[in-house]
Amino acid sequence: MRYLTAGESHGPVLTAIIEGLPAGLAINEEYINQQLVRRQGGYGRGGRMQIERDQVKFLSGIRGGFTLGGPVTLQIENRDWVNWQEVMTAGLEARLTQRVVTKPRPGHADLSGALKYDHQDIRNVLERASARDTAARVAVGSVARRLLEELDIEIVGQVVRIGKVALPEEEAGKTEQQVARVKKFNLWLKERREILASSPTLCLDQETDLAMQKEIDLARAKGDSLGGVFEIHAYGLPPGLGSYVQWDRRLDTRLAAALMSVQAIKGVEIGAGFACAALAGSVVHDEIFFSTERGFYRLTNNAGGLEGGVTNGEPIVLRAAMKPIPTLNTPLRSVDLISKEPFAAAVERADVCAVPAACVVGEAVVAWELAVACLEKYGGDSLNELKANWENYLAYLEVRGWKLESSSVGVRKKYH
Repeated sequence: MRYLTAGESHGPVLTAIIEGLPAGLAINEEYINQQLVRRQGGYGRGGRMQIERDQVKFLSGIRGGFTLGGPVTLQIENRDWVNWQEVMTAGLEARLTQRVVTKPRPGHADLSGALKYDHQDIRNVLERASARDTAARVAVGSVARRLLEELDIEIVGQVVRIGKVALPEEEAGKTEQQVARVKKFNLWLKERREILASSPTLCLDQETDLAMQKEIDLARAKGDSLGGVFEIHAYGLPPGLGSYVQWDRRLDTRLAAALMSVQAIKGVEIGAGFACAALAGSVVHDEIFFSTERGFYRLTNNAGGLEGGVTNGEPIVLRAAMKPIPTLNTPLRSVDLISKEPFAAAVERADVCAVPAACVVGEAVVAWELAVACLEKYGGDSLNELKANWENYLAYLEVRGWKLESSSVGVRKKYH
């Protein structure tokens, strides 16, 4: 299964084509639109989100609400196109001398992109490098999430840091007692999602949520921007997804790459991550137990659900660090691309903080990689075939001593 996206930030549409989806998957536009709304939200978003009202449209591969097995084409209109069509149109009538950008922003692809592709106008770079493309990726990831739901696999994320403000557990950080991660994430998914849906910063702790909003307000007043850290958990995955036999088949490799491919992400952790470097192996590694009632089980999950590039049956735990948005209302120093003279960098309309939105994008790209791994492992040209293969594998695991219902992922029925 694979996909491509296309489109510019101020072009007419964003487009994505998904190839390899099994036939028979129920999907509708409203399901995807709900995730697009989540991506547009979050405290600290800028003026562009006041213009756009992202909604997906299916152009191929779906009939009567079900996938057909052929390529699925998704399209999202850019409402801001009406303000840019004279400049951004594909025809020869495009006004190429208007809204020209020659002042590269530190922290953006502006300068390196212009040099790489031999552009004199940086707009040719920023239009595609823009995080506007993540709307298409969320749409694609939402289709993958819908597929995972058929296998009772659930994904949920939260923000754990914005700027200097972090969850208390995050601040305490790196002691042996804190390696077992944020305890509030142990809430059942339904309760957790209800809390997160009401949080402007996508944070589970109300006191920290308010402090994060204040931190964003202070940055806005200074004309500055903020980054942060978000965490994503995936539940319901049995052992065996991914592979240790080649570097590019390792699931941790692919998940880390997927998160790093999101604009402004500069670091990824799996499980206890960098904390492991300061701890002894006797503290870090998750001991294995067995009982007749539970089968194989663990009491900790510092590995984040992945060992040797393969899922081990525990929840997957991923964390991503996002740098501050490179566009500042108090611009940093730069050099004009053409004249080579020093200037304050160009100011494009941008967010103060987009960490909550990046968390939604992170959920989407993780969903995609997990769906690909499931199709690789279980196969099937139709959803019914995939689910039959899935159930056969779970039955095999139970014979070998591993039980989904008794692992720390919890009882599947409680997910919904």
